[in-house]
Amino acid sequence: MFKVAIITLSDKGYEGKREDLTGARLKDYVENTGLYEVVHYKMIKDDKEMLINELIDICDNYKADLVLTNGGTGFSKRDITPEGTKCVIEREIPGISEYMRMKSSEITKKAILSRGISGIRKSSIIINLPGSPKGAVENLSFVIDTLDHGIEILRGDATECATSLKK
Repeated sequence: MFKVAIITLSDKGYEGKREDLTGARLKDYVENTGLYEVVHYKMIKDDKEMLINELIDICDNYKADLVLTNGGTGFSKRDITPEGTKCVIEREIPGISEYMRMKSSEITKKAILSRGISGIRKSSIIINLPGSPKGAVENLSFVIDTLDHGIEILRGDATECATSLKK
């Protein structure tokens, strides 16, 4: 079972003025795969320092294998999720975000406006998802079936790596 953390970025949600439908939908979706368990959930405001601190805490204290952020990937002046994520990742995984944008643009052309990124910090994969429940789950559905392999490699669980080294 892989551990998942969900961070929802929403000023209105943080202030209690909006229910977090996206975080709830993501939790249901990942847990229904049978491979993932949500072990950490937090709603924060659209604040770069709050996001940085939350991501560092989760990854450096190995609270989760997969960190899913939702919200803050658009063009609003308060949309800082990619910038905060860039401050903490050690290696980018551009293929994840590129693939999600490509597949999502087949549904809506506005998907190309997403600025979300993906990357690795320590042994955790971080993925920025859109703030809408439909968009977040849809984007995650495009990549979820390959994430377990990446997580296994980060954990050192993938036997093919050891086999390749022997050749």
